Amino acid sequence: MSNILVLNSSVSGEASISRLLVADAVTELTQRDPGAKLVFRDLAANPVPHLMPDTVAGVRAQAATPAEQVARALSDELIAELRAADTIVIGAPMYNFSVPTTLRSWFDYVLRAGETFSYSEAGPKGLLSGKKVIVVESRGGLYSEGPAQALDFQEPYLRQLLGFIGLTDVTFVRAEKIGYGPDARDQALADSRAELAKLAA
Repeated sequence: MSNILVLNSSVSGEASISRLLVADAVTELTQRDPGAKLVFRDLAANPVPHLMPDTVAGVRAQAATPAEQVARALSDELIAELRAADTIVIGAPMYNFSVPTTLRSWFDYVLRAGETFSYSEAGPKGLLSGKKVIVVESRGGLYSEGPAQALDFQEPYLRQLLGFIGLTDVTFVRAEKIGYGPDARDQALADSRAELAKLAA
């Protein structure tokens, strides 16, 4: 039995393309592994708080104050979910050429020295290797190629942060040009669903 961690970060609710495709990804994965344990984390409905002066020490150093202890406990919980997962599915819509701040906050709490990465004379080392990551990206335009590619701060950012903690087996499924009209949206959904089906095969 495998463990699947599912992260959604879109604020668009039922209108969200990334949420729709994340649900499709989960369906494909659980059809292959019906006994899989699912852990859902909705970062829009239950956002991880942004780091503030009274909480940052709880994540990065020693938790002393009540606010720091709350931040440390949340960090511990999120890292435990991540560590237990065999597969991580991340729904990441493109907002202003990058990711939602809710997803950024999640990373702020799970990137923790000694827990998900370590430092040595050889440099940083990720501690969470051996996991599969599927990132579902939804984009209003075309950013994987062409003149707008230079504006894609979403995928390089996610690849870098995931790799930093040892998650290098990452597949990006892009639903692009969804803002170009109904036909383009439907084609993006069909293409993404076909790719997800191949991943789960």
